[in-house]
Amino acid sequence: MFLSLWEGASLQTLLLLSAILLILACYVQRRRQRPNFPPGPPRLPIIGNIFQMGPKNPQDTFQEFAKKYGNIFSMELFGAPMIFVTGLPLIKEVLLKQGQVFIDRPQTPLSSYAFKNSGISLSNGQIWKEQRRFTLMTLRNFGLGKKTLELRIQEEATYLIEAIREEKGQPFDPHFQINNAASNIICSVTFGHRFEYHDSQFRELLKIMDEVMLLQGRWECQLFEIFPWIMRFLPGPHHKLLRKWKKLQSFVAHVIKQHKEDQSSEEAQDYIDAYLKELSKVMETSDVSSSFNEDNLASCTLDLFFAGTETTSTTLRWALLYMALYPEIQGKIQAEIDRVIGQSRQPTMADKENMPYTNAAVHEVQRMGNIIPMNVPRVATVDTTVAGYHVPKGALLMTNLSALHRDPKEWATPETFNPEHFLENGQFKKRESFLPFSAGKRVCLGEQLARAELFIFFTCLLQRFTFQAPPDTKLSLDFRVGVTLSPVSYQICALPRETQPKIDL
Repeated sequence: MFLSLWEGASLQTLLLLSAILLILACYVQRRRQRPNFPPGPPRLPIIGNIFQMGPKNPQDTFQEFAKKYGNIFSMELFGAPMIFVTGLPLIKEVLLKQGQVFIDRPQTPLSSYAFKNSGISLSNGQIWKEQRRFTLMTLRNFGLGKKTLELRIQEEATYLIEAIREEKGQPFDPHFQINNAASNIICSVTFGHRFEYHDSQFRELLKIMDEVMLLQGRWECQLFEIFPWIMRFLPGPHHKLLRKWKKLQSFVAHVIKQHKEDQSSEEAQDYIDAYLKELSKVMETSDVSSSFNEDNLASCTLDLFFAGTETTSTTLRWALLYMALYPEIQGKIQAEIDRVIGQSRQPTMADKENMPYTNAAVHEVQRMGNIIPMNVPRVATVDTTVAGYHVPKGALLMTNLSALHRDPKEWATPETFNPEHFLENGQFKKRESFLPFSAGKRVCLGEQLARAELFIFFTCLLQRFTFQAPPDTKLSLDFRVGVTLSPVSYQICALPRETQPKIDL
């Protein structure tokens, strides 16, 4: 009877029945393989939840799932489990208490192509430990946390102010002036020199870097991560991304080659010099266990160049946008600057303690700018348990910083730009639920440098200019989704404040 029914069924019915059986089989198999797995939205066979990952604003999708399924939920992408953690207690659980379990980064085709699974940000194990330790030590040797690097930031701020002054108060896009300023700090440490704002070659390099950041957020590039063997033969922006990476790699290789040719001083002049000297020591001792090699040098240099440019630059662009949109807050900051610093000298890090409102505004820009909403992903190194749920080895873990920074239980006005979030009785107040640099063993290596740059650049700019929208223009908080969330291109006017005496460095 079953055979006769099967033979008499229409093609549509047979396809429907087959689909239902396939879904049931996948569901049963998944439950057997992953008992007590975190809950999550229904997923399709094989492809999982790919169609539920909103490409334009994926964090909104994740927020809705967190509300529906709780502070830990799961999704699946072509068979790969992904676990999302929301809320301060669970984020602290995975980043701090179980920091060693979730210490690794996922190894993907794009990271393998760009960094060859080496460097600092995307490497794991002994390579990561050695490279991070050396990089942190070298940055400290070249002024991290010291007055010397602060002076470099102050000097660069004067160049940035002059570049913006050249716009004469007319509408302009501040993207590449700010990019250049932020990049020059890490370039001076890594390459040994800064680049002029009118350097067309360096501006082109910064443009390539911006394109890379955006392209990596494209769905075609995400498919390349999953099906590299197929996507290599299909047209699309993933090929453009690989070409752009090649140009960045060529730039770094050229700089390293120049350093090797110009090595003369016994004392290292910059990060690349220091690395080459360390590499020479390794070669002399024939230490085969060492991770110091030219691949790691190139990857670490790219790491520093990217991280030292993109995050600070993007945050400062959000800062100018918020100042133009909230002129009353901008006025309060300028009043504090005038009262504490005046106009005859530049801001210093020592001023920060006496400028709680300005400091609070910088923190609020980071909270609202939300440039890395889901943090940098981690991978479980062993089977573990989180909030009573089983997390298998190899599962991708995402910590939902976006939800943390907009949690109504933590912030009085979570969707509104409000420096009062970081003030108590007129004094600056640290917030445990503020984690723009992440936490734990893989906390951002450049946090100290970024904090110094943000405070000094931001304060210098507002000391000299008032930022506002061009006439008959409405600024928006729309953003571009890439590796970071950055504001869409915007025009702004930087109106010089009253003529002031020249600032002494």
